[in-house]
Amino acid sequence: MNSVTIGQYIPGSSWLHKLDPRIKILLTILWIILIFIVPNIYAMLGLLGLYLVLFFTTRLPFIKIVKGIKPILFLLTFTFILQIIYTKSGSLLYTFNFHFGLYHLLIILALVGIYIFTNKYIPFKYLYLILIFIACFAIQLIDFHQFMWGNYKLDVFEGGLIQGSFIFLRIVLMVGITSLLTFSTMSIDINNGLQSILSPLALIKIPVGTFAMMFSLTLRFIPLLFDETNKIMKAQASRGVDFNEGSLKEKITQIISLLIPMFVISFNKADDLANAMETRGYIVGAKRSRYDELKLKTRDYIAIGFSALLFAGVILLNVLL
Repeated sequence: MNSVTIGQYIPGSSWLHKLDPRIKILLTILWIILIFIVPNIYAMLGLLGLYLVLFFTTRLPFIKIVKGIKPILFLLTFTFILQIIYTKSGSLLYTFNFHFGLYHLLIILALVGIYIFTNKYIPFKYLYLILIFIACFAIQLIDFHQFMWGNYKLDVFEGGLIQGSFIFLRIVLMVGITSLLTFSTMSIDINNGLQSILSPLALIKIPVGTFAMMFSLTLRFIPLLFDETNKIMKAQASRGVDFNEGSLKEKITQIISLLIPMFVISFNKADDLANAMETRGYIVGAKRSRYDELKLKTRDYIAIGFSALLFAGVILLNVLL
């Protein structure tokens, strides 16, 4: 639960914190578009390098980005392996000759058993799972000569390695860029920025203010609900509940015992929030004033110009290639 970083705001005084929220939202969308139109792995690496430079100049904790990537680490690894297996373009880099037999099966089952009984003691479970997978993969390279059931091979092509790395970096950059928005922008500023950007839709009777408020409250409640879930899990663990062990029936009972208080807490939080907004004079659909009016400054124009040049460069690169 502690690895969830979506919706978290980290106070700071960097140039990114000082940017207009409208500009940050628009530039986040622009960078996501850039990620999808980058033509090759070299341009993607350049975009990654540029992102790292921008990130470190904000003085945000790097561990937060790492925690944001942790929940999708298994998906990233699985996608990378699939690309290597099924992409057969480019030059052949290496051929793995695999063997499979009784000894291989017994060792793999033993490794799986070790993982099942020891993963709860390992702090980095995703990394531990990947290491077990690599061990199962490496075992099949050994030829035991006895009780063999068959042989097969895996060809690793240059195209598969490049394509796997390309998709891996694309997903990592998407997580990193969207995290920068929430790390450096308070939920109320996101609300005001969205409402300002979508204000033309009010001409066709779309409730822009309500939509922006719902979005900002959703972002605010994500880390809050995960924190509450973490507290409930710790409280139940102190009473002897172990979410990592037990039969299927026991796990279902444990999940239900977690979901019921979570629903109760969610409704109570929503009710308290509604009462607080009502006492402060919030009326759905009514025109609202702001204490701080959004105004573009020099740094905002610099960010727009830099991103526009970058976007134009990527478009030109696509045309030339």
